[in-house]
Amino acid sequence: FLGNSLTIVRRQFICSLVGFAGLLFFWISNMKFIRKCLPFIVTAVFILCILTFIPGISIEKNGARRWIRLPFNFSLQSSEFVKFAVVLFIANLFDKQLKIQNPEDKNIFPCVLGMLLFILLVFLHKDFSTSAFIFAVCVLMFIVSGMKIAWLFPLMTILIPLVVFSILTESYRLDRIIGFLNPEEGQLDINFQSNRAKMAISAGGIWGEGIGVGIRESIKIPEVHADYIFACWAEAMGFIWVLIYFILLGFFAFRGYKAAWENDDAFSSYACFGCVSMILFQSLMNCGVVCGLFPSTGIPLPFFSSGGSSIIVTLCMCGFILNVSRNN
Repeated sequence: FLGNSLTIVRRQFICSLVGFAGLLFFWISNMKFIRKCLPFIVTAVFILCILTFIPGISIEKNGARRWIRLPFNFSLQSSEFVKFAVVLFIANLFDKQLKIQNPEDKNIFPCVLGMLLFILLVFLHKDFSTSAFIFAVCVLMFIVSGMKIAWLFPLMTILIPLVVFSILTESYRLDRIIGFLNPEEGQLDINFQSNRAKMAISAGGIWGEGIGVGIRESIKIPEVHADYIFACWAEAMGFIWVLIYFILLGFFAFRGYKAAWENDDAFSSYACFGCVSMILFQSLMNCGVVCGLFPSTGIPLPFFSSGGSSIIVTLCMCGFILNVSRNN
């Protein structure tokens, strides 16, 4: 595969080491220091998003420019870094708004504007699913923080037609919707991945077919190492280990939300909530897509899917969550 059977493993291992370095940084760093670094983090991520529009620096795949070319055949996907940056950005502004005593002086416009700017950049990368996902988590953060969401209703009158237009003008998005609504159609084209994934999950049974052995069905899924890795896991490990995975995911969410709830610092609390939500709902969405509960989105499975940017950002968010939990 790609000239060497260990190419993906080697890349994922190196990116995991980088991710663990990020985990340690956000775990042991003082929260005040992280907030001082925040302008640099947000600016760096913004620059990464802009670089994807520059030919030669960016990499085009399937008609989309979402990746930045790096030495030694590596690449970065800027939209993954937006997930963490926008959570920290919004949490920081939420904390500043809470410290304003006069209600008339409070202004959530910078929060909304910054959020929409990053989401727009991701959307312009032709990454509709990720931009919609980030928007949903940000709205959830607004609701939990108690901030006014009156801005959401007029905004939706603009976004809903835009979403419909975006789906209708891109054939592959329309095919995903059609395939989801008609699962029995398009067995060899629009529903090929989905049907193969369901077959792989069913083949796993209760106990699975064994690690490294039970991939007879999932190996037939295109790009199984990326967005559909859950099907491979289900076939090899079976229902029991799939259940254990969801139990561990639930425990992770419980501990993360508990740490966010019990922390006295508003910035830490809101950012922790956002990081946990990003990982939790992304995991549930990916598994739902593989099982046929949602249309195909292209969103990776945290900790499992192949993708250096995804594992780096996920581990950095875990480091931040551990930092908040440690300081409770």
